[in-house]
Amino acid sequence: MRIPATLAVILAATPAAAATGPFFSLGNTDFIVLLGFLLFIAVLFYFKVPGILAGLLDKRADQIKSELDEAKSLREEAQALLASYERKQKEVQVQADRIVATAKSEAASAAEQAKLDLQASITRRLAAAQDQIASAEASAVKEVTNRAVTVAIAAAREVIAGQVTASDANKMIDESIATVEQKLH
Repeated sequence: MRIPATLAVILAATPAAAATGPFFSLGNTDFIVLLGFLLFIAVLFYFKVPGILAGLLDKRADQIKSELDEAKSLREEAQALLASYERKQKEVQVQADRIVATAKSEAASAAEQAKLDLQASITRRLAAAQDQIASAEASAVKEVTNRAVTVAIAAAREVIAGQVTASDANKMIDESIATVEQKLH
């Protein structure tokens, strides 16, 4: 298809239309140029230069097409990778939000537990203080009672010592010893 179009252009642009005199003589330079040009075209077709050029152009077109296909597949792969990374980023964000919420919940729970522990500690310390106060109060009451008994005994001793004679005292001692022997046996 290319050959007839090329031949038509060659024949239409012949210098024969511009020459004067016999065209088909070796003295006509236009004829010589035409013969040289036709010989050049014949040599090109003999060595299949148009086929080689067409093959080279087809090869280059195939190479460009494969590069375009490769670029297209790389683009699609990059888009898939980008979508994967965006999906992973969303998952990581959700996980981070969940971790933050869990941390806040645990912090609130720990604060509430610390408050309860502090309240229990205060209650135990108050109870211990009340026990110490009650113990100190009982000890003071016992000490006062013991002191009162000691004072009462001392006073009774003085009163009795002033009123009891030696024979009465001996008699009371003997009665006390007899009472103790009965209670011990």
